Amino acid sequence: MTNWEEQIDAVWSDPTLSDAQRIERIDALAEQRPDHDARALFERAGARDSAGLEAEAEGLYRQALDAGLDDEHRAQAAIQLASTLRNLGRIEEALEMLRAERERGGPLADAAAAFYALTLASKGDPYTAAAVALETLAPHLPLYTRSVAAYAKELAAPPR
Repeated sequence: MTNWEEQIDAVWSDPTLSDAQRIERIDALAEQRPDHDARALFERAGARDSAGLEAEAEGLYRQALDAGLDDEHRAQAAIQLASTLRNLGRIEEALEMLRAERERGGPLADAAAAFYALTLASKGDPYTAAAVALETLAPHLPLYTRSVAAYAKELAAPPR
């Protein structure tokens, strides 16, 4: 881990910072990177998103994704952007992004599924949301995996 990343982590882990202070410190660290640096844009977006400034965060997330994040941060940015879009009321766009991220697989596929379920609930589809959540949870259960997976399918099926 580079010194810059350690400084970023320190800002994020400091519970004494206000939202405005966190944004200010992240922005100052971002200025140490080259213009249009994907990781710096991502961190700036996250700071604004965390502060509830979704409209500002959206553009920065998109710039970060366009600039070419590594796989780990690309997945995080996609999930965080989709969550931002959900908060901005752009449910269908959020669902599309989360569906794609979930299908892509990888270490954050379950996180994408969790936000997909939240977005389905925001859309007014709680049964499908519960089905997605249970389907994602089932493989992690020490017992009842098959039963929970079957109930998830039942919830997702259209009513008769």
